[in-house]
Amino acid sequence: MVFTNWAGNQTGAPAEVRTPASVADVVQAVRDASAAGRRLRMVGTGHSFTGVALTDGIMLRPEGLSGIRSAGEGRVTVLAGTPLKVLNELLDQRGLALANMGDITEQTVAGAIQTGTHGTGRDSGGLADQVTELELVLADGSVATAVPGEDLFDAARVGLGALGVLTAVTFRVEPAFLLRNRRRRMTLTDILSSLDSLTSANEHLDFFWLPHTDACLVKTNNRDAGPARPPSPFKHWLDNVFLENTVFGAACAVGGRRPALIPRINAISAAALGDSEAVDTSYKVFTARRDVRFLEMEYAVPREHLAQALRETRDLIDRMDWKITFPVEVRVTPPSDAWLSTAYGRDSAYVACHIYRPTPNPAYFEGVEEIMNRLDGRPHWGKMHTRDAAYLRKVYPRFDDFVALRDRLDPRRVFTNDYLDVVLG
Repeated sequence: MVFTNWAGNQTGAPAEVRTPASVADVVQAVRDASAAGRRLRMVGTGHSFTGVALTDGIMLRPEGLSGIRSAGEGRVTVLAGTPLKVLNELLDQRGLALANMGDITEQTVAGAIQTGTHGTGRDSGGLADQVTELELVLADGSVATAVPGEDLFDAARVGLGALGVLTAVTFRVEPAFLLRNRRRRMTLTDILSSLDSLTSANEHLDFFWLPHTDACLVKTNNRDAGPARPPSPFKHWLDNVFLENTVFGAACAVGGRRPALIPRINAISAAALGDSEAVDTSYKVFTARRDVRFLEMEYAVPREHLAQALRETRDLIDRMDWKITFPVEVRVTPPSDAWLSTAYGRDSAYVACHIYRPTPNPAYFEGVEEIMNRLDGRPHWGKMHTRDAAYLRKVYPRFDDFVALRDRLDPRRVFTNDYLDVVLG
């Protein structure tokens, strides 16, 4: 079998593939890998752009570990292979919801947590910050439960699969709620002069800047008492399927064939941006459909450096005369206490750069990465970057503590792969 990720830029050929249906199956696989001197990884759904999930040994597929194990008292324990889109529906059936989440729902719970998947929030952090307990199989085949107050808990929430194989995750949940989603057009110039007020005034701020223009689509989500006023089925299809996927995909394809047209295409897209407002179930507002294949690099910088990061990125694109179709996305999160969270210990802002998959532009990512590195940026673990352990040690205060814990739990490196050899040393 050859495993290929969603973007098509990572492939691997494991020696063996297993689909465990129980914790006992995972334990057996880990013991078999250790006895045979093989490496082992559990892959998610392939939504990472890095080689974080690849292995040349035993690959575990998560499909058999799906569903809710237990629920009660504001806590839900879910099996690690459960796709986020399934979890959202299962929670909604129980009148429950996560406080915050990212916009991609195809990921598994374990894959999303282990790579530090986040959404945007003034007060609420990423998925790892909503975890209250982890169950994982360690390299010696034992099953551990990690709870707050333990080093393993703070290390393994964003653990890159380097400390063990997650088999179940307990989330803090709350009663289902509505969000008022407002979309409006603003100029990048106005946003840069009002970042603090935009961030403080909204529970969830997300904006997209269209390169070669001064136009941004600003999305704000705030809790609402109701009643629900969801977009009509036609409006939802028009915005989320036709315009944001079908038409955008066609524009990317035209720009790929004739790059000189991209500034004009983006100008037309900017002119088409309009205001809208709706009130709907939280997970339906948080999440989005993404059909157009792309490559992505995303960095977290201290929030006070966001305006500088955006100005320098804009100036770099203009100076180098690159033709960039995809918008640059910006989000924010509060500090996290998970050791390898990109938001560890600081209010953070995320700058995400995308490129249409058929027309990669490595120089674009390299140029933006240089800007982010000067601003103490931390690369998203599941998105493209070139940083190694020497750099990451400088921007993660608990990096050496993580490595020391890994040395103790997995001295023979059952759970390593080429990617982890680079980022963890």
